[in-house]
Amino acid sequence: MARTTDGDGTPVPQRLLAAATRLFAEQGYDRTSVQEIVEAAGVTKGALYHYFGSKDDLLHEVYARVLRVQQERLDAFADADEPVEKRLRGAAADVVVTTIENLDDASIFFRSMHHLSPEKNKLVRAERRRYHERFRALIEEGQRTGVFSTATPADLVVDYHFGSVHHLSTWYRPDGPLSPQEVADHLADLLLRALRP
Repeated sequence: MARTTDGDGTPVPQRLLAAATRLFAEQGYDRTSVQEIVEAAGVTKGALYHYFGSKDDLLHEVYARVLRVQQERLDAFADADEPVEKRLRGAAADVVVTTIENLDDASIFFRSMHHLSPEKNKLVRAERRRYHERFRALIEEGQRTGVFSTATPADLVVDYHFGSVHHLSTWYRPDGPLSPQEVADHLADLLLRALRP
């Protein structure tokens, strides 16, 4: 039976994901071997296959874990008892911060999504669509109630914001002039300015 933790108590699945994320970001998914991942994580191939059925499963989990966190946080913003403008701004800023906090994951995903099996690719697209639909529902609520302009279709507003979010990994640098929260605030403000009636 594979050990569930190492000496400092880090669960093996987390160690495998951390090693895979670092290697996929540095070398690319297709140039990283299972052997390199298990050596970096300090476990055996048996341990990897105990928790993940394949390298493809690891790639899927790299993206899925961030999306799970983002979905939970979006649901909390969307369900809050606050004006729609405040809920949308919070959600729009939060997705920027959580993406920057997981920049390697975002970069890996957009470079390597085509390596996923057709089934996992379909799953990821469905998970991302669910997130975008919940985000779009906030915009539509604001448009329906007259808080936001209806001049631009909600779908296009969503594409505009997430286009910016998805490209963060190509230009954002942790040692750059803007903190994650500053970038998030600027992008959220741009979104809300675009929706002003």
